[in-house]
Amino acid sequence: MSRTILVLTGSARVGGNSDQLAEAFIRGAQNSGKRILRFDAGRKNIGPCTGCETCFSTGSPCTASDDFNEYAAYLQQADAIAIFTPLYWFTFPANLKAAIDKMYSFAVANQPMGVKESIFVVCGEDDKQETFAPVISSYEKMCEYLHWENKGHIIVPGVHVKGEVCNTPAIAGMEKIGTYY
Repeated sequence: MSRTILVLTGSARVGGNSDQLAEAFIRGAQNSGKRILRFDAGRKNIGPCTGCETCFSTGSPCTASDDFNEYAAYLQQADAIAIFTPLYWFTFPANLKAAIDKMYSFAVANQPMGVKESIFVVCGEDDKQETFAPVISSYEKMCEYLHWENKGHIIVPGVHVKGEVCNTPAIAGMEKIGTYY
């Protein structure tokens, strides 16, 4: 059976820089026979976790009716996750953060995820690596809490305008990483 990778994206901008990085990764992964599940959190309707702790009690991971339940099904099916996002105010965009927050449902209900390892790719306008430190720290803590094997993070700085990432070596690099991940 081939490996199943969940590609989680955070951008609301279709075809933006982080989307293009995800697409390159997907090409590499699919060319090497991996199954891809994709969830574009930035373009989904995901409300905040309200802390009701009724997770999985109604047959759905979250008792609120939104797109998180689609994402949760992917978390159960996938062996690994690859997260692609732009940097918004030193952290994750709001919809991606809501999807991450609602993963709490698995802990509350003591439900297993299929995901066992992860990789994180973040891009942004700033050229300074330290600007990305808060989101990297959040990602690392998330891996620690969820017991995911952290396969690392990649920062693609200096990209803001849609398509700017295509002028960097990151696209070819993502395709290669997708082949081996």
